Amino acid sequence: MLTPIQAPILTAHSNIRHGFFTRAGGTSSGLYASLNCGLGSADDYNGVLENRRLVADHLGAQNGRVVTLHQEHGNITRTVTAAIPRDRVPNADAIVTKTPGLAIGVLTADCGPILLADAEVGIVAATHAGWRGALDGIVQSTVTEMVRIGARRERIVAAVGPCISQQAYEVGPELETEFLVKDLMNAGFFIIPPGSSKPHFDLSGYIVHQLKGVGVAKVETMAICTYENESEFFSYRRATHQKQADYGRQISAIVVA
Repeated sequence: MLTPIQAPILTAHSNIRHGFFTRAGGTSSGLYASLNCGLGSADDYNGVLENRRLVADHLGAQNGRVVTLHQEHGNITRTVTAAIPRDRVPNADAIVTKTPGLAIGVLTADCGPILLADAEVGIVAATHAGWRGALDGIVQSTVTEMVRIGARRERIVAAVGPCISQQAYEVGPELETEFLVKDLMNAGFFIIPPGSSKPHFDLSGYIVHQLKGVGVAKVETMAICTYENESEFFSYRRATHQKQADYGRQISAIVVA
């Protein structure tokens, strides 16, 4: 049984269905147990498709599909109006639609998933925001595209899903420098905790800051660490530290009813 995490600011709208899905409730096994939705993993392809179908059915999506992208840690947003053949999926890190019944989603394994909605006009978006995409403007790109097709910033609500916490996200000083070059105020998103010699980055805090900066109406964050909660989430960084050969991806998806 799927038990996705839900954001109250999105569940408040009866015409929007969504979920930040955990790794539980799927068909995969081993490293990928059990709701691995990442077609880019080395998991059984048909098993991943079945996991994605379970997600689509849970959301009441059309055709048993969740439309996703070839994510590349960039700042490109695409609007879709129908399901895309899997051999023609575009490279982008945010997806927008106003087509009822068309579920859209992003895959993460430590990066920040963002689900957004202007429920009044039935426009939704799903965004993948790692540090690079967040710094380069994927949040701004997403909201700009939503507005282009009819949303209004003052009606958009956004929820940031589970991602790696600042405590677990040690980075190199060169990454901190990139953020400071962009804006010296970004220093507030880095700390050096006791016992560490390197900065730790607050990814979810930075994403929330950017969402507020582009003028959306409300922002909510689901502050659960993907690295620290192995039973609930896949984590690229944890898999690397454990010297695992691969890792699964959880999906965050949204649909206009």
